[in-house]
Order: sequence, then structure tokens, then C-alpha cells
Amino acid sequence: MSARLGVFLDRDGTLIEDRHYLREADEVRLLPGAAEAVRRLNVAGLPAVVVTNQSGIARGLLTESDYLGTMDRLNALLAEGGAHLSGHYHCPHLPEVSGPCECRKPGPLLYRRAAAELRLDLAGSWWVGDRVRDIAAAAGLGGHGVLVLTGAGAGEAASAVHQGWRVVSDVSTAVDWILAQRR
Repeated sequence: MSARLGVFLDRDGTLIEDRHYLREADEVRLLPGAAEAVRRLNVAGLPAVVVTNQSGIARGLLTESDYLGTMDRLNALLAEGGAHLSGHYHCPHLPEVSGPCECRKPGPLLYRRAAAELRLDLAGSWWVGDRVRDIAAAAGLGGHGVLVLTGAGAGEAASAVHQGWRVVSDVSTAVDWILAQRR
């Protein structure tokens, strides 16, 4: 099987409401259009992969088990909308607390791990997030960055435009653009 393109999605502020250090699974809320957007990626044959920084674990504000509970809830909500994620990857670190790491976005480690495990070609794949750090790895890995204006995105739009990234209103519009690029 040859490598294929994928879509790397940030979680908080991109797919779900950013609740800052989310630890309760019942507080996971999909953003409008998120399930449908992921479902359209599924139908198009593009693996949808969550890559997320979860520094609340290093800060002691949530546990690994808390994170896994919110991950399971996200999966369940997406499934209700006929969608699924091909993988979840998270960085539990915070450099000031746990020391430097290569998995914290925009570091490349989690993307490379996902590419190896899911047989994805990073060059040409897409990064979608509400912060520049969510999409910045695309530059070094040969992909395309798309900043969404949900979550913190509105405050980072000027920086994203300056760096040549695509800026759109939400994840659904990002998927519209991604699918149009494939035609």
C-alpha cells in the first residue's frame, strides 16, 4: 500500500469548543459543522487525524485518563454524525514543567508518527487549526496550512496571512477548500 495524503486536525477550537484544560467528557461539544466536515473527509478517502497539545496533563490539571475520556466522547459524537477519525495523537508536555520535547506542536514528532503508522505522505497533506502553531509544521513537512477563525483563530489571522497560510471561517470551510484542491 502506498502512502496517501491526510488531514491533520487540531482538536480544541477547531473540532470542539475550547474549554481550556478540558477534563470532563460530558463537556465535549462539537463545533457547528465539525462532524459533517470530518464525514466529508472520510467519504473522500482522506484520513482525518487529530493532533493536539494537552499541556493540562503536565500542569496537573487533568490526567491521561481524563484526556482519553474526552477523546472517546469526541469519537462518539463524530460517530453520531456518521464520521470517524483515523487516529489521535497528543502531547502531554509543557516545556516549562516537563522539559523540551519534539511532540509539542509545532514540533514534527506526532505528525511523523501518524504518517508512519497510517502510511501518510506528509508532503501535500493538510494541517487545520485555530492557532498558527497548529499549522506551522506544514511548512517544514511540505504540507498546506489552513487557519480557522473559530477558537483563537481570529487573533492569529494576520500572522497566518503574513506566513502565506489559508484563512477560513471554520473547519467545514477548510474541508471545502481541501476537497477543491484535490479536484
